[in-house]
Amino acid sequence: MIYRVRHTTSYTYGHPVDLAAHILHLTPRDCPGQTVLRTQLECNPLPVRRESGTDHFGNRIVWLFHEAPHSHFDIVALSDVDVHFPEPPPADSTLAWEEIAFLAAQDADVSQYLFGGPMGGPSRLVGEYVARDFPPGRPVLEGLLALNERVYKEFRFRSGVTNLRTTPDEVLQRREGVCQDFTHLMLSGLRWLGLPARYMSGYIRTRPVAGQKRRLGADVSHAWVGVWLGPETGWIGLDPTNGIVVRDEHVILGWGRDYADISPVRGLILGGGGDVLRVGVDLVPLDEWERDPVLMKLGAFPTRETA
Repeated sequence: MIYRVRHTTSYTYGHPVDLAAHILHLTPRDCPGQTVLRTQLECNPLPVRRESGTDHFGNRIVWLFHEAPHSHFDIVALSDVDVHFPEPPPADSTLAWEEIAFLAAQDADVSQYLFGGPMGGPSRLVGEYVARDFPPGRPVLEGLLALNERVYKEFRFRSGVTNLRTTPDEVLQRREGVCQDFTHLMLSGLRWLGLPARYMSGYIRTRPVAGQKRRLGADVSHAWVGVWLGPETGWIGLDPTNGIVVRDEHVILGWGRDYADISPVRGLILGGGGDVLRVGVDLVPLDEWERDPVLMKLGAFPTRETA
């Protein structure tokens, strides 16, 4: 499935910003199961300096530097992405979760996801909640699917009741929140068991497949959990907000230990105050996008070449 994704971010400042430096995670990355066909990122006002690179986790990043006063800051990221994530293996054929924990501790790259950042560290309370799906010897994917479904059924999607300071323990007590909260909850509990898990940032399909209900978290940035199933299988994506395995409805921006590692827009400003932030996302199959004149006005590449 080839998708076109358009992510808009708009800041309006109550007072002019004199200087600004931003780090953007708004460009999807190439990775197993996903190929970026073309991408472009535009901003207004234009920066005095712009640089591109990758972060510690291999995510694509852009640095922007502004040195002139401005009262607004608008970013538009447009990408075409070919998504082809493989089917997961039969759950009962995967290794026991204890064996995954043992193998992960021996792998330098994988083991970094056993330790959380400032927002997703291991928690005993959440670990005890997660452990109910991981009795001794259970195949790891069986436990993960059961946990993913349980979070989906037991927690209510409700925006505005949590924020970036909300801890996994608080989410467990509230039993409500948004995709970021449910992702941090699962990360915290899985790491308590010694299972490597990473925070996946990206998008989910805006329009549902015919006959299916609309997914939660569409039209904004989305988050889900990546879990390592061993050296042969690698990583799998689990979306607790929707109770599904990541297959053909998601596009990956990048990953890290938690949201703090992969925030779409982050920076420092001198000035400002009374800021208003607006974010919008459209993730639509490319063939549908190119047949829709309204969407084509929102964003189109001038040629089929990489921008």
